[in-house]
This record gives sequence, C-alpha cells and structure tokens, in this order.
Amino acid sequence: MTTLLLHGRVHSPTHPDATAMAVRDGVVAWLGSDDVGRGQFPDADIVDLAGSFVAPAFVDSHIHLTATGLTLTGLDLRAATSRQHCLQLIADHAAAHPDRLVWGHGWDESAWPENSPPSTADLDALLGDRPVYLSRIDVHSALASTALRRRAPELAAADGVADQLPLAGDAHHLVRAAARDLLSPAQLAQARIAALDAAAAAGIVAVHECAGPEIGGPDDWEALRAVEHGVDVIGYWGEAVHSAARARELVAETGALGLAGDLFVDGAVGSRTAWLHEPYADAPETAGNCYLEPEAITAHLRACTEAGVTAGFHVIGDAAVSAAVAAFERVVDELGTVAVARCGHRLEHLEMVTAEQAAKLGAWGVIASMQPNFDALWGGSDGMYARRLGSDRGSRLNPFALLASQGVPLAFGSDAPVTGLDPWASVRAAAHHHTPDSAVSVRAAFAAATRGGWRAAGVRDGLTGSLAPGAPASYAVWDVGELDVAAPDNAVQRWSTDPRSRVPALPRLAPGEALPRCRQTVHRGAVIHG
Repeated sequence: MTTLLLHGRVHSPTHPDATAMAVRDGVVAWLGSDDVGRGQFPDADIVDLAGSFVAPAFVDSHIHLTATGLTLTGLDLRAATSRQHCLQLIADHAAAHPDRLVWGHGWDESAWPENSPPSTADLDALLGDRPVYLSRIDVHSALASTALRRRAPELAAADGVADQLPLAGDAHHLVRAAARDLLSPAQLAQARIAALDAAAAAGIVAVHECAGPEIGGPDDWEALRAVEHGVDVIGYWGEAVHSAARARELVAETGALGLAGDLFVDGAVGSRTAWLHEPYADAPETAGNCYLEPEAITAHLRACTEAGVTAGFHVIGDAAVSAAVAAFERVVDELGTVAVARCGHRLEHLEMVTAEQAAKLGAWGVIASMQPNFDALWGGSDGMYARRLGSDRGSRLNPFALLASQGVPLAFGSDAPVTGLDPWASVRAAAHHHTPDSAVSVRAAFAAATRGGWRAAGVRDGLTGSLAPGAPASYAVWDVGELDVAAPDNAVQRWSTDPRSRVPALPRLAPGEALPRCRQTVHRGAVIHG
C-alpha cells in the first residue's frame, strides 16, 4: 500500500520545492506537487501535513542509552543552580524513593556561585548509610557516599581517589560499577526504553551506542541488543586490542560495528581529566589524565586496520589528540592511506585540534564524531572552557569549520546524558558557535546530524539520510515557522531563497527562535513516534 503525504514542505535534494511525498514498502517512491501526487496515486492512504515540514530523520552519533534513560527516569541534576540546590534535589529524590540506590547525573559546579560540588561528608550527613552515586555532567568524575565507596574494596589503591572530592579515573570506574550492581533489572529495562522513546520523540531513528567494559559493561550492551524498538541501535565497543585476530574475535563476540566510541585516551575538560600539553589555567598542578598510552593507541589502530575493523578513540585534550594523530601517522606509514581510509576510523569529541592535524585526518578519511552542544553549554568568553583553559585556548575548542574545510567528515551527536536529545539545538549550536570562525552553515550542520551519522556507520549508498526516490523512508514531521536556505553571505542568501535556486530550505535557527517541534517520526515507513 502507498502512503501519500500532501500539503507539506519536503526537504529533498532532488525536489526542493516538493509539497508531497509518496512512500511504498518503506521506501520513498515519489516526490512532487499535491495535484500530481493525487493523480499518480489515487488509491493511496492520504496524510494531510497541513503545512508541516518533512525532513530526513536524525542520527545521534554518540550516546549512552541506559545512562540517558536513568537520567530521564530518575535524578537529573542538570537543573541545579548551586551546591545547596543540588543537595536539595538529592534529598527530595531520596525521600521519594526510600528503598533505592540514589543514582543521579548532571551536576556542574562550574556554573554555581560556590564553584565547588558537595563533599562526601555532605552526602553522608544528608542520607546517612545509603549508597549514593552522582556523576558530573561530563560523566568523567562522580560523587559517591561512604556507603557506596565501601562496596568497592579496591577503591583505596585506585588512581583518582579522594576522600571528600569527586572520584575520577579508575576510582570513578570502580564506584560506578558498584552502583550499577545495585540497580534492579526492572530499573535498567525501564531506562533503556525511556531513552529510545525519547530519541524517537526527538526525530531520531538511529543512535550510535558507545559501549565498553568501563561504561555499562557487557551485560548492559547485551541487554540493549535484545531490546525491540523502532530506533536502530548501532553499537561500538571501546576495548583496546593488540592483534588483528583479537579485533575480529571481539567484534564477533560483541556484535559491535567497530572497536571505537569511548575507548578513552583521556577524560573531559570540566573534570580536568582531558589530557593537555600545558596545565589547566585554573589548576596549574595538573595537565589532565592519560588513560591509554601512545603505544597502545598505535597497537589498537594497527590491529583494527589489518582486520578491516573500524577503530576509534575518545580524545578531547590537545595532548590526547596529538597522541591519536601520531598513531594514525605511524599506521599510515606502515599499511598505507587506503588501508586506513577504508575502515572508517573515527575520533570522538576531537575538541582541540590544529589545522595541521585536521589536514592529516582529512587525508586519511578519519571521521569526527562531535557534539555541538558542548560549545553551546561551555563555550564563550565567560564559559567553563575559558575558566578551565584560559580565554585563548578556551576559544579554540570544537572547530567544526576547520575540520570541514580539510575534508574531515562530520557526524553530530549528543553524548547523552551529557547533553539533551535535541538535534535541532545541535544544528543551531554548530551554526552559531561562540567562536564565529568555527561555525558551519545550517545546511552543513544538518547534513552532519543526518547523512553524517549514517556515513559514520558505514552506510554510504548516497541515498540513506536524504529524501529522494529510492531512499529509505526515514523522516520526521515538524511544526516549524519560516524556512530559509542556508548561504554564506547576505547576497547569496537573498538569491537562494527563490525556489528556482533548487536548494532545499531549512528552519530558521537563529538564537532565540523557537526550535521545530516533532509531530511524527517514521523509520523505513513505520511510525515510531506520534
């Protein structure tokens, strides 16, 4: 049976003035005008779009589903405006759930007047002998009560341990694992479905789950693989290998698309665990953490390249990026550019990268999986980046335009639960970067949030992620206001808003404008939301 969508505004590279679209057997069968569509498909099921905007559905290129769901269904501390407010939110949640571990996420002391988080003693005074796990917004450090710390017997000897301060590094991984063991199967199952439902409601039809031994563990990843839902879950497993044989074995064991994602070379700027060449401006005693030595980075990349498997690393600080680029250079010298480029290797976050490094990555076909909302949250002259790194270094993070100019393919995601599931906000953040020279056009940002995610997952058929005849019917229907055609300057902008320019329009996403609201999400012809 054919479904015919009428009276809309359809974003199509082949039919930029289309108001109608026909879908048959999960595929876009036709695009054009309403009258022609009625004539071509007289027996079709009619969907009246009433002026809504239809666009290719989004792909989130970096997410942690279970953690996202636990935030959606539990204690979300991102709204905390001070240390005292944070403690009040914790107390309220604990009182409402008296028999559970207190698992929370999202506190960010860098935005509070005290500029310091609660201590272990604060948590103990508030909740007594009750296990409490509260991850910082970047999930690279966490607060843990004494009762939870006691459940991690190896904690005292671990790197990153502190009596009253947040735990980082191995210490954080130990208490996170101990806390995870206290979550019930029902809580975890509810969280996974909540996250997938939220993705569908945001116009997302596929997500790149960045799993690994130190994130959710193999049990969580296997449970995610077993979930039946309309949103595709494309998995990456962040575990280092040293041989091509082990790379192939681990991909077969996990069912992951690649040994990439959050294979941590370093941590995050907010937790001062991103690995830097020079110390932090607000903590000159540290330059961050190195979690994977350069030799191990090279060995993993070499093994995956020999096996034809996608490799990748979590890199944020400039020292971490340098280590990864140096490893790529060594493997390119050994195995050749073609061998490296065919694998679709990727770097997650890639926040501090130079022009020389970007040119090399572009030549080697390395994909940059990035999160524009990081700049929206932490960029600017008075943002967290500037406070941690100084205004000069802090203004050079997330250089989308630099990477795009050097041919590095961009794929955008949320890193949820670090930032929210709001793809249009990501597109706007990339187009309105705090550092204007680092911004890309709305059109380029939209491509990175749609086709870019499919390309990063190895889908390079030229159709998926667009609305054109023969493409999978994966789209979202949006309530929007005016549409514009993105263009590099005012003169071109005025010309290109003419439909005859054959450039498909996109919503206006200027700061302060209301973002599009999702009415319906469809994946391969099946309605998964709305």
